[in-house]
Amino acid sequence: MEVRRAVRAHLADIDAGSVLVACSGGADSLSLAAALAHEARRAGIRAGGITVDHGLQDGSSRRARSVSEAMATMGLDPVEAVHVRVAHGRQGPEGDARRARYAALEAAAARHDAAVVMLGHTMDDQAETVLLGLARGSGARSLAGMAAYAGLFRRPLLRLRRDVVRAAVPDHVKPWEDPHNADAAYARSRVRHNVLPVMESELGPGLAQALARTAELLRADADALDTLAREAVGAAVVDGDPELNEAVAGAGYEVTRLAALPQAIRWRVLRAGALAAGCPAADLHAAHIAAVDVLITDWRGQKGIDLPGAIRAKRSGGVLWFGQMT
Repeated sequence: MEVRRAVRAHLADIDAGSVLVACSGGADSLSLAAALAHEARRAGIRAGGITVDHGLQDGSSRRARSVSEAMATMGLDPVEAVHVRVAHGRQGPEGDARRARYAALEAAAARHDAAVVMLGHTMDDQAETVLLGLARGSGARSLAGMAAYAGLFRRPLLRLRRDVVRAAVPDHVKPWEDPHNADAAYARSRVRHNVLPVMESELGPGLAQALARTAELLRADADALDTLAREAVGAAVVDGDPELNEAVAGAGYEVTRLAALPQAIRWRVLRAGALAAGCPAADLHAAHIAAVDVLITDWRGQKGIDLPGAIRAKRSGGVLWFGQMT
């Protein structure tokens, strides 16, 4: 009943289009799919299911067909198995597969006029995400974990423990256990099977709830700071190109305005400037932003800071410039 109530709450504002559930065939997503089929039928909302075959394991296409059949027996319609090609990029196997999966889900939503795509992440997944962000030394945005509402995507189960969600899997379907979830080569698997159990054993029960609650609090803080940063960008931006020996042309920001900002907001402005100039988000780290910040807080005539993606940050004439090096 808890899974159904969570899904019901996320359907309350749906008044147009259909709803899709992303289902891997695992217990969490099968539980979500069954709850959506039940609640959507009661609410008179058209609900379908999408399973994404990454093609990374033997028998994946056969399993995708099986998942599709399971969703159809629940009453979901339309049901579709989407086969994707995972390109090898800079984010590693997990990141590359995630990027391909979300792109496929967005395309499926467009095809089926879906207002929402539901994802089966649980409180335990959220706790794992927070610990992974903490291990990377990330900022508040990373530690804020996954959002319950993120544009097209919704995660109704984020406040439910994994065991509660899995107990709601219908008896007539058999969940599939992804071997990657038990593969110690993956950081998330090590956190799930080794780190979290030890921490809960040593610190007491309720750790996952505490980490998830921390994520919610940090998300609210990060949202507020991001709003202030967007306002600060508008106030500090300068039009025109810098007159530099190196051909660096791009967005510029008044140093005096940046220097007056609290560090939490200023660093967000600097990150936004670097990303807007073309820095790859996956390669832009806190150490890069800290180095750029020195051009504002400890200016001694430095030549500039080279950033990922052949981007340079340079101070000239009281303006901090971000742009492509040519």
